[in-house]
Amino acid sequence: MCTVCGCGSGELRYNGQPASQRDKPARPGTTSQAFRPRAGDASPWGQAAPPRAGARARDAASTANADAPVDTAGRLDFGSGPAHAHAPGLSQAQMVRIERDILGKNDLLAAANRSWLATRGILALNLVSSPGSGKTTLLCETITRLAGAVPVAVIEGDQQTEFDAERIRATGAPALQINTGKGCHLDAHMVGEAFRRLHIADDSLLLIENVGNLVCPAAFDLGEAHKVVILSVTEGEDKPLKYPDMFAAADLMLLSKTDLLPHLRFDVARAIDFARRVNPRLTVMQLSSSTGEGFDAWLDWIRRGLAGARRPTAFQESRT
Repeated sequence: MCTVCGCGSGELRYNGQPASQRDKPARPGTTSQAFRPRAGDASPWGQAAPPRAGARARDAASTANADAPVDTAGRLDFGSGPAHAHAPGLSQAQMVRIERDILGKNDLLAAANRSWLATRGILALNLVSSPGSGKTTLLCETITRLAGAVPVAVIEGDQQTEFDAERIRATGAPALQINTGKGCHLDAHMVGEAFRRLHIADDSLLLIENVGNLVCPAAFDLGEAHKVVILSVTEGEDKPLKYPDMFAAADLMLLSKTDLLPHLRFDVARAIDFARRVNPRLTVMQLSSSTGEGFDAWLDWIRRGLAGARRPTAFQESRT
């Protein structure tokens, strides 16, 4: 995870604003405010950000262990140790300590996010997938179909650009873009900062589109009610076995772009079987944002979640 990829050295932006603007109030009528730690600045955890890539490479070259782990099949298996990962210059014990420290701090912030959402009756869903699975198109279609019935707000995560947030705003829903720079995932700190800058109505739906990545987002709790993993039929059926942590962390898998099945060699039953080998409790739905197939089941699932998240006072008011 992040002890391997070094994404802590990346920059972070909210709607393109520089780090110096992070504590300034938003201008009336806008959702654009920013927070972006830069390379060499302190990280969200209060620690110095890792050195730049060149320095990391030089350090790695001088400290790397020449003995690589080989399994019984002759494969190089760098995920076999206690840390389930490898980073040049770090022992497995050091990596485990770093990971526990990072995730422990993240989990405290996620608990605060979860409490903030619960007191307002907001259902938050964390949508995770590979790049190009159709997350943003799915969100736009979902917002359109819920228009007038459920208030919806969106937090968009990408390494660069505001393209996806602009697409969401075109539907009429408020959206805030988080650009992570070199970062490969959203974390609880970023999402908590977004709460202060994005208008999220009480008793509403918050959709969080994570950075396209099936690895690191699996480990980071954002305070959401559910992780929803999206697997498109244009990907391989074996993705759940190749990237098991993400499918194990999810409560729902959406098999997307099913309108393309007649043109592909994709085995739906095999994909679902692989996903449930990793996570037997996983709920699976098939849908197409182009034809609307499967959207009734998806929206019903959301409505049940909204009913469970609503504040007791809101439920009582709706009965009077």
